[in-house]
Amino acid sequence: MSAGDWLLLLVAGVAGGLAGSIAGLASVATYPALLATGLGPVAANVTNTVSLLAYTAGSVTGSRPELTGQAPRARRLGAAALLGGAAGCGLLLLTPERTFERIAPLLIAGASLAIMARPRPRPQPQPGAGHGDAVWLPVGVFLVGIYGGYFGAASGVIMLALLLLGTGEALARANGLRNVLLGFANGVASVGFALLAPVEWLAIVPLAAGLFVGGRLGPIVVRHAPAGALRALIGLAGLTLAVVLAIGAY
Repeated sequence: MSAGDWLLLLVAGVAGGLAGSIAGLASVATYPALLATGLGPVAANVTNTVSLLAYTAGSVTGSRPELTGQAPRARRLGAAALLGGAAGCGLLLLTPERTFERIAPLLIAGASLAIMARPRPRPQPQPGAGHGDAVWLPVGVFLVGIYGGYFGAASGVIMLALLLLGTGEALARANGLRNVLLGFANGVASVGFALLAPVEWLAIVPLAAGLFVGGRLGPIVVRHAPAGALRALIGLAGLTLAVVLAIGAY
């Protein structure tokens, strides 16, 4: 891997960390950067998933104010996220690479459209520890965990939408919880990929470093800046990426 590839992955990691916090789509920057270094679709995907653990570390430490009082909820929903991530990991390992190459553009396109949507919080009298959360929420977290373990791109925006609808929390608090739950799903999937999949470890070093920085700064951006225009730009970038990948796959 050349010095240019390392620089590309470092910059893509910072951009991905910021995009993940603002719009839930860190992979709109990191996945194509890995493809640009010469990795195949599956190798890029599993390397991306392992690298996202650095984003989780940065974003969770940056979200400590928003996570106050949410420990019981995080423990309860974290179990569902762990199970989903494990199932998604198994699904990817059993899926032929050509099939995944054809599915990836569709997943990115759908996720990019989801980014542009603006889910409204469900009114809740006493948000915080989880009392009054929607009864379907653990099942929803489990399903998003499967998607996150399988592909990961835009699992953040889907999880955020789910938490906004199911908990009634404000955007910043739902975003902090989202980071924790995706950390569980990505963590268990990463263990499986590290043992059984073609992870490119040299690519993880610069990418993870950038993701940690971007993930650490992201919650600050979400806390203080309007994100509507940024969400639209990231969504459009994701749709463009989906078209490019579809041309190559089909």
